[in-house]
Amino acid sequence: MKPELTGPDGRVVVRRWTRHPRCVALARADLRKALAGWGLVAVEEVALLVLSELITNAVRHARVPGHEIETRYLYQGDKVQIEVHDASDLRPELRNPSCEVAHGRGLLLVEALADRWGVTPCPVVGKSVWAVLTAPGSDVGQAMKGGTRHGKADAEMDGT
Repeated sequence: MKPELTGPDGRVVVRRWTRHPRCVALARADLRKALAGWGLVAVEEVALLVLSELITNAVRHARVPGHEIETRYLYQGDKVQIEVHDASDLRPELRNPSCEVAHGRGLLLVEALADRWGVTPCPVVGKSVWAVLTAPGSDVGQAMKGGTRHGKADAEMDGT
């Protein structure tokens, strides 16, 4: 784990992690701290689950030697955008696994819980898998729930 990089206004928290299963719990603790600081504890439970799924996918599938995983948490008023960057160019795909299969449901959870999510290629190497969550009671969050989340243009990430 490298030192925390935080934007000058405290709205962005960036960390880099060694691709190891223990980074999942460390990243969750980081997100919990950021959400508390931003007053977004109402989305904590869902945000931690979404982050767990995204970073676990990066740990399991982004096996590019010499590269770390990066997490970014972006505060956007009543929303938080969670990003997980890795060095693999392989895009994650929604699957519909059978009941007998133990893995493959992570993105289904992200799809169900996030207001929007997607995958954006990184300029040099790899990709960013991101999800936006809105605090309960927000008019924006309520309007977006049930709408198309995935499949929008990759450039539609908030802030780009």
